[in-house]
Amino acid sequence: MLRSMAPLRRIPLASRSLTTSVSPTLLAKSRRTVELANEKQSDQLGDIMAKRWLGGAGAKGTDSDRETIVRLLYSLASRREVSRYLQIFSSATHFAVLKVGGAILTHDLESLTLSLNFLHRVGLYPVVVHGMGDKLNARLEADGIVPDYIDGIRITDARTLSHARRVFLSENLRLVSALEALGTRARPITTGVFTAEYLDQPRYGYVGRITSVDKEPIEASIRAGALPILTSLAETREGQILNVNADVATAELAKVLEPLKIVYLSEKGGLFHGVTKEKLSVINLDEEYDALMKESWVKYGTKLKLREIKELLDHLPRASSVAIISPDALQKELFTDSGAGTLIRRGYKLFKHSSVEAVGHERLRTVLSERDEDVKSGRKSVAEVLSQLEASGPYTIYGDEPFDVVAIVSHPDGEVPVLTKFLPSANGVQNQVVDNVFDSIRKDFKRLFWTVKADDENKAWHFERADGSFTRNGKSLFYYGVQDAGEVQKIVKELETKERIERAYLPISYASAKGTAPSAGSIASALRPSLAKSYSTSARRPATSSSAPSSRRAFSSSARSDATPKRVALIGARGYTGTNLVSLFNSHPSIELTHVSSRELAGQKLEGYTKADVMYQNLSVKDITRMEENGEVDAWVMALPNGVCQPFVAAVDSAKGGKSVIVDLSADMRFDNSWTYGLPELYNREALRSATRISNPGCFATNTQLLLAPLLPYLSAQPSIFAISGYSGAGTKTGTTPKVSSESLAGGVRPYALTDHIHEREAGFHLGSRTGAPADFTVAFMPAVAPWFQGIISTVSAPLKDTMRASDIKALYEEMYKNESLVKVVPEVPEIQHIAGKHGVRIGGLQVHSSGKRVVAVGVLDNLLKGAATQCLQNLNLALGLEEYEGISLEF
Repeated sequence: MLRSMAPLRRIPLASRSLTTSVSPTLLAKSRRTVELANEKQSDQLGDIMAKRWLGGAGAKGTDSDRETIVRLLYSLASRREVSRYLQIFSSATHFAVLKVGGAILTHDLESLTLSLNFLHRVGLYPVVVHGMGDKLNARLEADGIVPDYIDGIRITDARTLSHARRVFLSENLRLVSALEALGTRARPITTGVFTAEYLDQPRYGYVGRITSVDKEPIEASIRAGALPILTSLAETREGQILNVNADVATAELAKVLEPLKIVYLSEKGGLFHGVTKEKLSVINLDEEYDALMKESWVKYGTKLKLREIKELLDHLPRASSVAIISPDALQKELFTDSGAGTLIRRGYKLFKHSSVEAVGHERLRTVLSERDEDVKSGRKSVAEVLSQLEASGPYTIYGDEPFDVVAIVSHPDGEVPVLTKFLPSANGVQNQVVDNVFDSIRKDFKRLFWTVKADDENKAWHFERADGSFTRNGKSLFYYGVQDAGEVQKIVKELETKERIERAYLPISYASAKGTAPSAGSIASALRPSLAKSYSTSARRPATSSSAPSSRRAFSSSARSDATPKRVALIGARGYTGTNLVSLFNSHPSIELTHVSSRELAGQKLEGYTKADVMYQNLSVKDITRMEENGEVDAWVMALPNGVCQPFVAAVDSAKGGKSVIVDLSADMRFDNSWTYGLPELYNREALRSATRISNPGCFATNTQLLLAPLLPYLSAQPSIFAISGYSGAGTKTGTTPKVSSESLAGGVRPYALTDHIHEREAGFHLGSRTGAPADFTVAFMPAVAPWFQGIISTVSAPLKDTMRASDIKALYEEMYKNESLVKVVPEVPEIQHIAGKHGVRIGGLQVHSSGKRVVAVGVLDNLLKGAATQCLQNLNLALGLEEYEGISLEF
């Protein structure tokens, strides 16, 4: 599970006086009214998402088959919940690796095959690795061989290996045959994936240590529409078969495929607390691992399993997680927020500090600037927020290491604590850091008050964590830890008197987790639903007396549905970049494309934009000035050839009272210091938030700068970059007719502009401004065009001042880009196929010459997206006060 569902908007009922008694009939009716409204809204949203997914899914079978199966999944969770997970999984390069124990094949083959068949029919292709279980022991004993182990590793002599091979092949065939009988295509892959060397031949015999993994047989199977079914047998380079533990093989395979999920199927269906005997729902390793390993009940197999899982996840992206479940619960684990087994993920270590200095003044300023509604709306400045914080008395700042969530609790001596700020990023929501931070606060404070807007779409998330709530004058105040109504009213009055909360809540009315209803004297938490997936792995809190069904809702990362969308005009919408911008705007929750201009297409309907009927216009300079003076748009995007945009920019500049943002995609403004250069991974992220004139980087220049930036302080001379782009990078003659066609390249690569390319100058100009760059920094850039459509691959060769190792270079890149959502450092050489149609940059192939004095690095990006349209949207989001990555998929 990724646990990132957007909660449904609660529908408040009329507020009443605190002293009014509650009619049980009215309360029951109120509950049902809210429940039905929420269910209807969920179904509507889910249907929309499901239709989008069904239109693009790669599932086998008819649309009718797929729709039927999706509707079966609706019995597990809400439509919106299921559809969201389908979209996430189907967009992943590798969805999941499943390790199947031999006991599952023996005792639960039917449940396993039905679950795999289900996934296959919705277009998902888990990679299955299976073991042998007790079947091998039975065969050995029948042949008079006594199974033997050292340190838990099976001793494998020649006779044992012979039997193991036969068992592996027969079990593999049995699983494949069972899947085929259900109509699921499956491909047996019994060897050829794992290469190994002897682990310790004198000690263990024919047991292997995996040295490399070939994923081509797996990917060939998936391309053919078949589930890959693997054994854990490996081979030496000389062809000798070796036995490898299936858990070990699964881990090594996962390190290469980097799937979203690694699933260990077990008969128990999860890990269990050794004292309470309750199933552990979620384990966040970075925060809990050390303490968990010291628990007296964590020993033997459990300790080994946790250690192995931690080592595996340390090698994988933080989005990856491990699930331990039973086969019959596979769908519930994958497609619901509540899950079914034990979810294990890395998470992040949390911090808490009692001063701004301990957190980092600039980092906190950045978070407040990006996320705090008071600052973003202009009601307060960052300095004002920080000044008020210092004046409020003792406080504690909570968060996680990458600052995906920051929370501030004010707790003057002898007074009730108040949560004054709760500021999550999209990553903090998706990875459920919001829950971790709130739980950390709850451990420190036995009672707490906090406020949100009454129409906040995340209000349901706050209801889940509160014992009660009051709503009045457009504000909701939540609290926990106080049960007496009189005491609550007294606390609220004190908080208002001391101006620790706004004067908005007296007289007050009680809002339950199922809607707003009057309270009768004593405020109880009977309506507060229990959480189906808690943060801590310790024994859970005692069950409440509530009869309400268990539920789980995560903090929403979607845009406010009631926020006014930003209006954008696109000048030059015909080319490849314009087409991609239209597509991005069409799916953006907070941007509306209101005007598109093209002289040739004036009067025609804009294709690919479904939010509204937008017609092409031929906007003149006078039209643009008039529109700017009337405030008709919030931003202009100039997607025009080099040397063309100046009159349009001048028209906006000449307008009286104009406040719009301009993003220019041409090279015209990239050397003008009065414009803000928009590459936030390297420059100006903070400046872009207030910028109104933004120059969008070039595609080659973006890739070049991201490749070279970590190396700048270590270079001894000018670096060289050889880059190849798909032919879309040459642009179009008219409409969608390319200037350079695939046919004209005849399967070859065509170098061009081998000196003084505009992106050569651009990369050198901006990199030279970075700290640590050599004086008069320049680059040698050699571009070429190739017969594929989109995507750039650049190779850098750079001389080093001092001897360095490949591990040193890797550390430089990982450190610089560790918090960048659109830059991924990978161990292998990245390829065009990994990035075409995706929004990020992959950097890899980091190698150092045997002399230690020359480094080579390879980077890939999509020239039409991160090299143009996606970069433009990043800059627009920042300049318009939106989340930087809003409307941009971070899966690549």
